[in-house]
This record gives sequence, structure tokens and C-alpha cells, in this order.
Amino acid sequence: MNLEQQIMSEMKDAMKAKNEGVLRGLRAIKAEIIKAKTDPGAGGEIDAATEQKFLQKMMKQRRDSLEIFEKQGREDLAVKEREEIAVIEKFLPKQMTESEIKEAVAAIIAQTGASSPADMGKVMGVASKQLAGLADGKVISAIVKDLLSK
Repeated sequence: MNLEQQIMSEMKDAMKAKNEGVLRGLRAIKAEIIKAKTDPGAGGEIDAATEQKFLQKMMKQRRDSLEIFEKQGREDLAVKEREEIAVIEKFLPKQMTESEIKEAVAAIIAQTGASSPADMGKVMGVASKQLAGLADGKVISAIVKDLLSK
């Protein structure tokens, strides 16, 4: 079952259960699928890699919004973002833990021969490609910075 079929099936269940939070998240994903399909060059079809990219983008947008809402004390809006994050997470691969990211970044540092914070760009380029979809870019960046400054 592809992502679009899965979303439609879950939307039906959410409608029956009258679960507005889940339904809102699923509708957002469906809108992204339609947008991706109508992009020039897509030919009405999207592959799994494209699906993962827009799901990751949606997740980042929700996390950024959640951070802003929490800083501003807007718990009503923060709750909505958390609900949508939970829905989107179901369709993404399992995220790496911080210790797993540290291990992977340490291996990349050894592989690239990086030794100082000046080499951060070189390490981030490799880390971003290897850990794409498995870890948040902000977390990767913080770990790279921490390991290179030691």
C-alpha cells in the first residue's frame, strides 16, 4: 500500500472516530501529496524518496512552529502542532537516538579526518547525506560542533 492509499484509509478511520487532530494531520499530508503530484516534471506520480522529503519538511515546519508557540505561551496552538507531529511521525522511518547519532558522527569525523571546528562544513556535508531522514539537522549540527570542539 503506497502512502496515498494509507493516508486515505486512515482518514476514513479518523472521520469515523471523529478525531479532529489526526484528521487535520492526515489532510495536511494529503495536500502535500497532491502538490507533489502536480509539480512540473512529476508526471502525476511520486516516488518514496519524494514522499520522505516532503514528510521531513512538514515535520521540521511543525517542530519550528511548536518551538515558537511554546516560547510565546500559546499552548492551544502548541497542542495542535504536537498532534500533527504525532501523525506525521507514523509515516517516517524511526529516528536515531542521540547516542546513535554521536556514534555515526564520530565515525564520519574519523573518515573525513576532521580535527577542528573549522572542518564542520566538511563533516556536516557527509553527515547530512548519510543521516538524511534518520535524524534532525539541528541535532546533527549540535553533535558535530560538540565533538569537533573537544
